[in-house]
Amino acid sequence: MTGSPRWLGLAAVLVAGAVAALLLGSSIGSTGFDSVLRAPHDPLAAQIVWDIRLPRTVGAWLAGALLGLAGAVSQGLFRNPLADPFLLGSASGAALGVALALLAFSAASVPAAALVLSDAWGARLGLTGAAFVGAVGGVLLTLALARGVQHTLRLLLAGVIVGVVLSAAKDLVTLAAPDILQTMQAFTLGSTAFVGWPACAVMAAVLLPTLAVAWAASAVLDGLALGDATARSLGLPLGPLRAALVAVLALATGTAVAQTGLIAFIGLAAPHMVRSLVKTTHGGLLVLSALMGGLLLMVADVLARWLLAPLELPVGVLTAALGGSYLLWLMHRRVGAERVL
Repeated sequence: MTGSPRWLGLAAVLVAGAVAALLLGSSIGSTGFDSVLRAPHDPLAAQIVWDIRLPRTVGAWLAGALLGLAGAVSQGLFRNPLADPFLLGSASGAALGVALALLAFSAASVPAAALVLSDAWGARLGLTGAAFVGAVGGVLLTLALARGVQHTLRLLLAGVIVGVVLSAAKDLVTLAAPDILQTMQAFTLGSTAFVGWPACAVMAAVLLPTLAVAWAASAVLDGLALGDATARSLGLPLGPLRAALVAVLALATGTAVAQTGLIAFIGLAAPHMVRSLVKTTHGGLLVLSALMGGLLLMVADVLARWLLAPLELPVGVLTAALGGSYLLWLMHRRVGAERVL
């Protein structure tokens, strides 16, 4: 049951962890912890905390929540625990969309770096829209190649192929416009350094409706877990709700990629960690995966700033290393359990 005390307890723990990470994130940076202490009476310290550290930390939570939600949707929709959003072409498509948007702005004599650093709403919405269109195109191309979602292996293979092709197309676009190369490198590595309050507002505006739509369609995910025939016997409108869930997957992934770049393994690890802690239906899994994804990316962002301070690691590199290690451990544990059985 999604309303069980254990479900609510885990949600409370994740929210409390996010608050603690928010306080920690506002205190870590190249100028040290004393910026927080000086903020009440030092305008420069206040600007560092309120205009750089806080939006970056809040943005990390929002991007992680979007990726966690997308991961839970993709795993439920395709009935495969390995169906990370990035494996279905959505992330590569979103990156290609961003590259094309930067190319278009570059042709209009707008520097790519200035566009990414801009607090203008038009710039943020333009990047998000381009990433969404690219993500939808990537997912639809994967579904077309796989001829639906019935064959999981074919679907994953199609996603890998589409991801490689779209990544190559993104590289070609980048090579065609060398002035966007540095900006696209930051997108490829994944970074929260460019996130400001407008980016946070865009991600929050996307997270709330996508989570609401996914929650409303969670009964379809519960039915699909039992098979298409069972879902149809329950009278569920599979076609329209599947389309709505694909839109949620694409919009959530595209928005996160547009604002923070390619940050790996959050969407894959968050639902896995939730399932290992609590048993719940997809309604609860969606919410908890969003909360878990937000907390994971906040913690990774804090570590990226702290490990090599005053230098910092690209947060996407850190999540890939930690996420890959987690998956290797998970596979080792499962192989060990199968040998025992």
